[in-house]
Amino acid sequence: MQAAWKRLLGVTLLVALAFGGLMLVTALTQDLPLRDPDGLLGPSYVRLPLIAVGMMLADLVPRVGLRVWRTRRPLGRVVREVSRERLSGRRVAVAAAGLGSFYICYVAYRNLKSFLPFVNQDLYDRWLVRSDLWFTGGTQPGDLLHDLLGTGVSADLLSFTYMIFLPFVPASLAAALVWSDDLSRGAWYASALSLNWIFGTLSYYALPSLGPIYVEQYRFFDLPTTAVTGLQDSLWRNRVEVLTDPHATESVHGIAAFASLHTSIVFTAALVATLCRMPSLVRWGMWVFFVLTALATVYFGWHYLLDVVAGVVVGGGSVWLAAYMTGRVGPLSRSRVREPRAEVVTV
Repeated sequence: MQAAWKRLLGVTLLVALAFGGLMLVTALTQDLPLRDPDGLLGPSYVRLPLIAVGMMLADLVPRVGLRVWRTRRPLGRVVREVSRERLSGRRVAVAAAGLGSFYICYVAYRNLKSFLPFVNQDLYDRWLVRSDLWFTGGTQPGDLLHDLLGTGVSADLLSFTYMIFLPFVPASLAAALVWSDDLSRGAWYASALSLNWIFGTLSYYALPSLGPIYVEQYRFFDLPTTAVTGLQDSLWRNRVEVLTDPHATESVHGIAAFASLHTSIVFTAALVATLCRMPSLVRWGMWVFFVLTALATVYFGWHYLLDVVAGVVVGGGSVWLAAYMTGRVGPLSRSRVREPRAEVVTV
C-alpha cells in the first residue's frame, strides 16, 4: 500500500512537471510570454482550491450533523473526530497532488495552445471540411443538425450543455479527490484529466485548425444568440489580439479544433463513472451529458466530425494510461489506497 501511495503522489506530478517544462522551453525558444489563463469563473489557481474546500465542507457537514443527532455528543468533539477521519494526511496529500498536477497541465495546455499559431502556421480546415462532406454524403454536419433539431429550444439546451462544461471540470475533479474512499480512484480521474490536456495539445500541433464557425461562419447565421455566441466572439477577439502582439495583451489564443477536448473530457468522466460502477443515475447522466456535448460541438461549429472521433480516442487513451499510472491496472492493481473502513461514517 505504501508503494501505491507514493506512486499516486509521484507519477502524475512528474508527468505534469515534464509537460510544464515543455511549456517553458517553448516560451523561451519562441520568445513568447507566459500567461496564467483566467476563465469565466476566475483564475484556476484560486478556483480549484475554493472548489476543493467547498467539496470538503459538503462531505464533512452532513456527517457531523448525522453523528451529533445519533450520539448527542458535543458538536466540537464530533467535528474533531470526523475531521480526523475524513481529512487524513494521506487523503490531503493525494488531493493536493491531484489538484497540483491538474493545474500545471492546464496552464501548460492553455499556453501551448496560445503558442500554436507562432510555432505552426499551417491550417488543415479545408481538408477537414472535405472529410465532413465525405462522412455525411455532401451535406455539412452542422446544417444537418440545424434541420434535424431546429434552432430554437435545442440551441438553448445545447448552449447550456456546452457552457456547463466550464464549472463541471474543476467541480468533478474536486469531488473525485475529496469524496471517494478509494484514493486511487480520485488520483485516476485527476491523472486522466491531466493526460487529456497533454494529448489534446499534441493533437492541436499535429493537425492545426480553427473549426467550422471560423472558416464557414455563414453556415451558422441561422442560430439564435446564446452564451456560446458570446464565447465564440470573445475567442476570436483574443486571437486577433494575440496574433497582433502577444506581448501587448494578457489574453491567450484559445482556438483549435482537432481534437475536441470538450468531447474527450466528458467521455473520460462518463467512462470512469462506468468503470467505477457509480450509481446508475450518475452513469446514465454522464452518458447523456457526453452525447449532448458531442452534438453541441458540431451544432455550433466548434468542431468537425473527425475532431469528435479524435476526442473519444484521446479520452479513452487518457483513462487507460491513467489507470496504469495510478495502479488501477498493472503491477500495483492489488494495492489500492483506501482510507480505513473503520473510520468511515456512512451517511
